[in-house]
Amino acid sequence: MSSIDLLLKRNQELGNAVPGDRSSPQPSLHVAILTCMDARIRVFELFGLLQGEAHVLRNAGGVVTDDMIRSLALSQHKLGTREIMIVQHTNCGLNDVTEDGFKDELEDYSGIRPPWSVEAFRDIKANIRQSIERIRRSPFLLHTETVRGFVYDVQAGELTEVQ
Repeated sequence: MSSIDLLLKRNQELGNAVPGDRSSPQPSLHVAILTCMDARIRVFELFGLLQGEAHVLRNAGGVVTDDMIRSLALSQHKLGTREIMIVQHTNCGLNDVTEDGFKDELEDYSGIRPPWSVEAFRDIKANIRQSIERIRRSPFLLHTETVRGFVYDVQAGELTEVQ
């Protein structure tokens, strides 16, 4: 059974145990959380979030890219978020690749070199600071005054704020 089929089976078994959400698409805490797609980062459990409290945006590395800015612009302009948390983590896979190395790999596979940045990094704190700066410099965002970055230690389960 494929993973998608397994998820569909689970959904059918749940039936009405998980009713549709009738809450607003506007997050009640007016916060957007940007983090990595890594399956070890359980955002709702990590912050004790309830459904409908925050927008959770994920990508490889939890880095601020043009697409993250697009999502944040919609989140702020159309859905009322005002604060932004960036949560990156220890032992991230983007520490194990390089820009050119991964682009070479994809070009060897497909014959096409990707035009986008891989956003590989070595220094997580510097990377978080760079992401914060990208948000603060964006002309598309309404609220850039409350942007905070954190390192999540996947072994210890602890958050450390990056200054």
